Amino acid sequence: MAKYPTLQAAERTEFGKGAARRLRRDWKVPAVIYGPETEPIHIAVDILEFTSIVRNNGSNAVIEIEVAGDKHLTMVKHIDQNVLTLDIDHADLLAIKRGEKVEVEVPIVLEGEPEAGTIAIQDADVLLVEADVLNIPEEITVSIEGKEVNTVITAADVQMPGDVTLVADPETVIASVTYPEPEEDEDAEEEAAAEADATDASEVEATEESSESEES
Repeated sequence: MAKYPTLQAAERTEFGKGAARRLRRDWKVPAVIYGPETEPIHIAVDILEFTSIVRNNGSNAVIEIEVAGDKHLTMVKHIDQNVLTLDIDHADLLAIKRGEKVEVEVPIVLEGEPEAGTIAIQDADVLLVEADVLNIPEEITVSIEGKEVNTVITAADVQMPGDVTLVADPETVIASVTYPEPEEDEDAEEEAAAEADATDASEVEATEESSESEES
């Protein structure tokens, strides 16, 4: 059974911002299927169905697109989102083949807790890898359990799942363990400021008293 969803699409014949706005008003998303061996196919898909697939299958979702009776196996390559509503405005779909390997960025998730008194800082959110198009991991977990201060985890330290291979620079820093920055004591700062104000007020009073004595 296929591990990817199938989505019906209509071929687009109108282009430009006006046509795209009309599609979105009709709850459609303009998209294009492209690839090294595929002429660009401009399509429109249901916005709710497409959004649901992306949410459930991740940013590297594999989708079978059926348009004009033809089926195209694709992978989501790029999505444009509205900066205000976060709705999907446009999608680029890469035409792929079963058994093909592709380079994709997979999200990194830190797992565990470093040694007591330290914190882990995540330096990279995604990792560029090569994987089978139908077996792209949704995420790659990196354990920081019990890691000591000054520990630096690089891409070379990450265990790749299955037949996934690393493409990113092995020296890419994924996470580092350090001591947390000391929290500023607001009460102490307020007390110090109050003392400074009191000192300034005393100096002003002393100056005024001295001036009055000289005048008398």
